[in-house]
Amino acid sequence: MDYQKYYEQWLAHPALCEEGKRELEEIAGNEKEKEYRFGGELAFGTAGMRGIIGYGMNMMNVYTVMRATQGLSEWIKTLGEEQKQRGVVISYDTRKKSDEFAKAAAGVLAKNGIKAYLFSDVHPVPMLSYAVRYLKTVAGIMITASHNPKEYNGYKVYGEDGAQMSPEDTEKVVSYIQKIEDYLSVSGDENSPFIVPVPEKLDEDYIEELSALTLSKEAVKKCGADLKLVYTPVHGSGYAPVTAILKKLGINVTIVKEQTTKDTEFSTVKVPNPEYKETLSMGIALANEINADVVFGTDPDSDRLGVALKNEEGEFVALSGNQVGILLLDYILTRLSEDGKMPKNAAVVKSFVSTGMAKALCDRYGVALYETPVGFKFIGEKIKQWEQDGKHTYVFGFEESCGYLRGTHARDKDAVVASMLCAEMVCYYAYIGKTVYGRLQEIYQEYGYVLDKSVSVQYSGLNAMKEMNAVVDGLKKLPVTTLAGMKVNAIRDYSAAKRLDLQTGKTEELPIPKCNCLYYELDDGAFVCVRPSGTEPKLKIYYSIKAKDAETANTKLVELQADMNRILEKAKL
Repeated sequence: MDYQKYYEQWLAHPALCEEGKRELEEIAGNEKEKEYRFGGELAFGTAGMRGIIGYGMNMMNVYTVMRATQGLSEWIKTLGEEQKQRGVVISYDTRKKSDEFAKAAAGVLAKNGIKAYLFSDVHPVPMLSYAVRYLKTVAGIMITASHNPKEYNGYKVYGEDGAQMSPEDTEKVVSYIQKIEDYLSVSGDENSPFIVPVPEKLDEDYIEELSALTLSKEAVKKCGADLKLVYTPVHGSGYAPVTAILKKLGINVTIVKEQTTKDTEFSTVKVPNPEYKETLSMGIALANEINADVVFGTDPDSDRLGVALKNEEGEFVALSGNQVGILLLDYILTRLSEDGKMPKNAAVVKSFVSTGMAKALCDRYGVALYETPVGFKFIGEKIKQWEQDGKHTYVFGFEESCGYLRGTHARDKDAVVASMLCAEMVCYYAYIGKTVYGRLQEIYQEYGYVLDKSVSVQYSGLNAMKEMNAVVDGLKKLPVTTLAGMKVNAIRDYSAAKRLDLQTGKTEELPIPKCNCLYYELDDGAFVCVRPSGTEPKLKIYYSIKAKDAETANTKLVELQADMNRILEKAKL
């Protein structure tokens, strides 16, 4: 791609705003920067698009947003007049330019005669998903880059069921987007009567629906007011709904005030990702000050929840997404069983890179467990499937990346309902004379210790995705029969949706959507999985090891990582 040509076209275009003109003039002598911005296009996939904020074809800016929205509009118009009137609901988080991008998207839809419901203030991902279903719109748009660094923003599209748009519909939308060669030719009408506000009652109804999902009312009634819980929204959109649901239930919460501001710089944290203990550090400091029991943190679009608990020594430990998932799964199944409310056809869904311990818990309660590719839209598809065929009743779904969903009000990760469940879980264990951390240790004693860890290898540049996929493709050609002395029993090639049993030599089809990912099955449910991230330039390696204790597991992890690193180097050749 002739990046210099496109750079000059943008710079000379009469529709380019003054800010864009100044920014592009400043890089006139920087060939590397020009090549990055104009040497390729920001990819639009099943997770939408995500990139660094700035001007250019490979960046997140008002023009890439408007082009994408025009493509979405063209697809909606093929569905008929009725679908145009159903409209699209748009939400946004606290990131830089999120509100500007949301208004621009609404303007493009309106100019195409499509009703656009626009939230008047920041609202999280789960509420956008809920709004699609609540308003019965044909689609939804969420402006966010989730937990990425402050330099990023993104654009996610949701289907009429409230889940992220299916690969089939995404392909159709992309075909229309790619027909628009002149990015700056798309315009909108932000003053159109087709743009209408989202009804305020939606917020109230969302909180009401979540409160109906509580599992331990008596424990909350007795312990909620005395619970010492610290919550930080990390400058994000979770502040209003998380505090609203906890207040409704009567659960005491102390807020990290410095992190309630809508700070586009996320200036109090290195990265606004609650998976990291460092991101929860201000919450932990406040918790130590007031002698709190637990710390919660949500990311900018409030679809991920990070949790820190006190251990036996009174020190706060940041739990992994897998650990929180296991605790919530155990709590939900326990309470449904205790109250005699477990559906006979109950089912749980997790991504295949999430902890294998989920199977032991589901087996104990006779609950079906299903695996999906990474991406909560696949969990949403399972919910939709079971609603249609009645085969199962969905009770919980989770991903190792701190994403959880109970209920079917939304079809994406919901850190608001997860915050509610975690808070009442703390109340429940206090009510029966236990702690949540203590329950985690009991789970390990009962089912065996499982260590789950993911490692990311950072890539950069225009060819990052190509290079990451090439590594995974290289792995497929290497014969791997042992890893760190552990036998590889089978290899799953998700790009072909096939599983090869190395003991029998037999190959079977995997009933799962295809993705470029390789998964090594080891003894005792252990595994190693390698896949390119769908939202960031990172190659992700997942390790799950079962052992008698944490020390043994960590020793084995070091050996396993060293072995995988050698194999990955071979795959690059």
